Amino acid sequence: MGAEPAGGYVTCRLRRPDGVEETVRARYVVGCDGAHSTVRARAGIAFEGYAYPRTFLLADLEADGLEPGCAHTFMTAAGLLFFFPLGTPATWRMIAMRPAGAPAEEVTLDLLQRIADDWTTGRVRLRDPVWTTSFRLHNRGATRYRKGPFFLAGDAAHIHSPAGGQGMNTGIQDALNLGWKLAHVCRGAAPEELLGTYEAERAPVGRQVRRLTDRAFTVGTGSHPALRLARVHLAPRVAPLVLRVTGLRARLFRAVSELAVHYRRSPASTTGPDRPRGGPRAGDRLPDLPRGLQRRTAGPGYHLLLTGPHHLWPQSPPVHELVTVHRLGVDGPWPGVTHALIRPDGHVGYVAGGTDLAGLRAYLARWLPGA
Repeated sequence: MGAEPAGGYVTCRLRRPDGVEETVRARYVVGCDGAHSTVRARAGIAFEGYAYPRTFLLADLEADGLEPGCAHTFMTAAGLLFFFPLGTPATWRMIAMRPAGAPAEEVTLDLLQRIADDWTTGRVRLRDPVWTTSFRLHNRGATRYRKGPFFLAGDAAHIHSPAGGQGMNTGIQDALNLGWKLAHVCRGAAPEELLGTYEAERAPVGRQVRRLTDRAFTVGTGSHPALRLARVHLAPRVAPLVLRVTGLRARLFRAVSELAVHYRRSPASTTGPDRPRGGPRAGDRLPDLPRGLQRRTAGPGYHLLLTGPHHLWPQSPPVHELVTVHRLGVDGPWPGVTHALIRPDGHVGYVAGGTDLAGLRAYLARWLPGA
């Protein structure tokens, strides 16, 4: 209902689902409340962008004639038709563009079947719809991810087309990036400066996702003759060939899954002396090499990885009470003797060669001075 900052806190007026109202005081408020974010409006943060002109139809239903357990895409001159395996409350979720020039009629099973007949040459029969609706897609982004005690994450910060399935991963990574920073600052272990790295790290990712999904959406839905030719004739022939190339397939997978997201330009990403000539760089996501390394570093706090012969490292290097030490020997993701600090979100915060931990201690003194 409302959120007013005063005296170092934000007074929030809340209404529960049963209608009961209450007041809560908090140091920070994070808006994870979607495209129509109340928090964003209360913070006075603009949400810039545009709506796509085409209307989309969505339905959860049964569809006979589709191979179960996998997604189906039909690319036609008129646009795209998707069927995604859902399981519950129906077996399939259908997403389709409303045909150009079609009247804005109610979304009925007859309308959906006409679209399926035209775009699948009659191979798919629809029945038993559980839920149907129509919607328009937008491409919009918040001009800021933070204003004073207010933060934005997920759809409150960015909305875009579902091309590539980027929305959920982007929102989850926003929350993970901000969550551990808020925890450390609120417990007094980290300075307020750490919260400033949230926008520095996540806003570029949001802008990139919006650009990429917009390009993919334009190719998939555009009515220009060249785009229709590429969609109907070129894409079905070229895509299978591209996916056969192992390197290209791996890069595409990492991009779509957002495993390739990095924060190399972040103030919280530092490379120390004797930078390793291989392996992840400061700001990169830690790979699972050797296998199981990500599970070992998934616990709370930071994790210090020491690579190289064991005799070069003291048994328990004195670094910090919020840092867990892992002696990897020669099996680490970096060649030679290296030490690297892994942040709570799985990204490399600091990396350097050799056994001198002076740079690491300076990094910790800046970002974890209060623990």
